[in-house]
Amino acid sequence: MNAALFTYALRLADDALIYAQRLGGWIASAPQLEEDIALGNIALDQLGQARALLKYAGDVEGAGRDEDGLAYLRDERDFVNAQIFELDNGDFGFTMARMLVTAAYQYELYSRLLSSADETLAAVAAKAVKEVDYHRDHATRWVLRLGDGTDESHRRAQRGIDDVWPFVAELFESDDLVASLADRGVAVDPSEFADDAMAYVDKVLAEATLAKPQTDVRHADGRRGVHTEQMGYLLAEMQHLARSHPGARW
Repeated sequence: MNAALFTYALRLADDALIYAQRLGGWIASAPQLEEDIALGNIALDQLGQARALLKYAGDVEGAGRDEDGLAYLRDERDFVNAQIFELDNGDFGFTMARMLVTAAYQYELYSRLLSSADETLAAVAAKAVKEVDYHRDHATRWVLRLGDGTDESHRRAQRGIDDVWPFVAELFESDDLVASLADRGVAVDPSEFADDAMAYVDKVLAEATLAKPQTDVRHADGRRGVHTEQMGYLLAEMQHLARSHPGARW
């Protein structure tokens, strides 16, 4: 039970941690000042979720690793985030397309984790669901604005959706570990809320006059520690200071 719970908490934590790092790249680079602030705040929300989940994962593991140790001192193959979170930001259209999908996923996830038999996961979900509800709304407004805007904004929004789509299915994959925890009322099987999450996405795409991609390409190895080449660069930037000065406190 402890090993499965550790891995499950780590999956959720790594999604949030890697996404926070990626979104932070927009600070001082977003299309407008208000969006700098908005994306910075969304990144901080994800970081807060990651910290709570990493601390819990460390407590469950019982090996003396705290949130910093798990964030900064693991190698690439030890991270179990879905690949969608590690992808380069691309242009603003891609970032909003990704946020629409990931926020729809996280909203359904945390809404169901509110009733988890694990008190810590339920407490994290109680805070997180309010945050990702805002993230979902923020992405929705931008996808509608871009998709149903100018020819150029529509083109970029469609390209963003097309580029993110091969990475979507991994979010809703289940396995024996998740199924066993779900049977105990601890975890949530993402395959059970895939239809609800994607129904929301489909509705937004239709209203934004964007076509739902049709592709058989699926990337789904992140949960097993296999990542895109972009992950190594992200970790090098995120972990550089902590690895250069091991044990330092500031």
